[in-house]
Amino acid sequence: MSYTKFVAALVRANQGNVGKIRISPGRWRSTVASTKSQEEKDQQIDGCTVVEAVPVELISETKNVKNTQLSKIHIDFDNTEEAYKSKRNIELLRSLLVFKLCTIDVLVEKNKQLIDLSRKLLGQWMFEKMMKMTFYGQFVAGEDHNSIKPLIQKNEAFGVGAVLDYSVEEDLTQEEAEKKEMDSCVSEAEKESPDADHREKKYKAHRQFGDRRGGVTSARTYFYADENKCDSQMETFINCIRASGGASADGFSAIKMTALGRPQFLLQFSEVLVKWRQFFNVLAAQQGKSEMMVLEQKLELEELKESLTKMGVGAKDDIENWFTGEKLGLSGTIDLLDWNSLINDTTTISNLLMVPNLETGHLEPLLNKFTAEEERQMKRMLQRVDVLAKHAVENGVRLMVDAEQTYFQPAISRLTLEMQRIFNREKPIIFNTYQCYLKEAYDNVTVDVELSRREGWYFGAKLVRGAYMYQERDRAKEIGYEDPINPDYESTNRMYHKCLEYVLEEIEHSRKANIMVATHNEDTVKFTLEKMNEMGLSPTENKVYFGQLLGMCDQISFPLGQAGFPVYKYVPYGPVNEVIPYLSRRAQENRGFMKGSQRERSLLWTELKRRMLGGQIFYKPVY
Repeated sequence: MSYTKFVAALVRANQGNVGKIRISPGRWRSTVASTKSQEEKDQQIDGCTVVEAVPVELISETKNVKNTQLSKIHIDFDNTEEAYKSKRNIELLRSLLVFKLCTIDVLVEKNKQLIDLSRKLLGQWMFEKMMKMTFYGQFVAGEDHNSIKPLIQKNEAFGVGAVLDYSVEEDLTQEEAEKKEMDSCVSEAEKESPDADHREKKYKAHRQFGDRRGGVTSARTYFYADENKCDSQMETFINCIRASGGASADGFSAIKMTALGRPQFLLQFSEVLVKWRQFFNVLAAQQGKSEMMVLEQKLELEELKESLTKMGVGAKDDIENWFTGEKLGLSGTIDLLDWNSLINDTTTISNLLMVPNLETGHLEPLLNKFTAEEERQMKRMLQRVDVLAKHAVENGVRLMVDAEQTYFQPAISRLTLEMQRIFNREKPIIFNTYQCYLKEAYDNVTVDVELSRREGWYFGAKLVRGAYMYQERDRAKEIGYEDPINPDYESTNRMYHKCLEYVLEEIEHSRKANIMVATHNEDTVKFTLEKMNEMGLSPTENKVYFGQLLGMCDQISFPLGQAGFPVYKYVPYGPVNEVIPYLSRRAQENRGFMKGSQRERSLLWTELKRRMLGGQIFYKPVY
């Protein structure tokens, strides 16, 4: 199919469900990803990228200084009485025990073998009792949505909300995980003719990285089995949303896209989006704008028509008709899809998985063919996500879409953005997750914020540092593509603060952006509080949230909550045996966390000693 035919078909279908193309004569950019800023490219110190604030439409340049002269809030993170007033003494002792065990290498490295041995020696009943007294009791709220309510209600009494996360996973061997991944990520066309399609190696499945749990310490992992399993996992998420709505007045629920369908679609859709971005960059280069920052790239309409004509896409008069009138839209972007068309039963999704061939000047399908079942699987995945979003709206719950590996993430981010366009019109319901250890994190955040501003919906984001660093680096090196991860921890810190400051300025400007600062880093929390004080952002506006994991960093969460800030614990729950994979990784994550800092254990000891010396041997929280 030629570009002319494809674009003409999309324009004809603008009132239907196939897709649309929109280009604004104003500033233009991709809604999916972007090029690096020149400032980031140029500045290097000791081989590490220096990420500094970039003067692009910074709201702070025009803010009213008078508005920032509000009473400043200071949080004392050394006040152990405030930090642990919700905890009984036995809970403080449990925290000290668990954190200490997490620093013993042999226990952490052999934790699965030790768990299996304990189960055999103690029997199931005693084993569960032991787990509830230690790791399970520390990091998991309970077995089901009813048993977790007392903990959630107690935390809420002390100002801390909940992000519910049903943390049950299959306990697969590495071989089983690799087989499932290869079966679910390779299409029938690829199996029949492995070398027939010109796929990018980053977006193809590779057996040596088929077990996506490798090198991952915190994120739960789902492997595709069949459509019934995906339906079951959707029902689990629905129950989680209902539980969140019933247990909390203003809660969150977390979901993962890979739990809801065959990941083959996420791989393929990601590759399509990245190849379109590359095509847009070629057009920008033809106008001499390839080195400009993303928010400053503006393709002039006349030059764009000239470029497309030279490439053989179509006659200039035809292109004139494509980019006029209603086709311009508000976003200033080129869109090949929208949410309503994606979930519509009449839309053939494989027709959207087309990529530009710069050599021939034609659009070509990513794969030679898609089977009818693959079409149905892609459609069902999107429909499940839509069902969850609607349940979130009905139950007054905000939906947090977790980030995943970079070869899935372009599709996950784009689909989440499409949901935000639909469901975030009145208030923020859908939140996307941005991993700030990625080199492109700032570009992605700024592009999506700008799009929300132009189209008038509420931007919702969770900022994290990231969960897949070791796996991503190994995969990039082994397979042979650019490492997507920032070179070191300090670079990631700078990226996190840069993204955070940008969103805070957007909140200051319009009050339509919302962000969860999901971090255990006390310096980052203090940075956020300092910026909020400077900008006059009140915690009671509920625009800036804070998030930590259940069982960790209470010295951050509870003082913030009691000072009136919206703060949330990620609350895992599920039966003891079925959350063992989650607990195993939590032990590994805590090993690094607790070895790197003695602060939390020191604060716990300080509070215990204060209570003992003050005669509070049988301390009981009052709420």
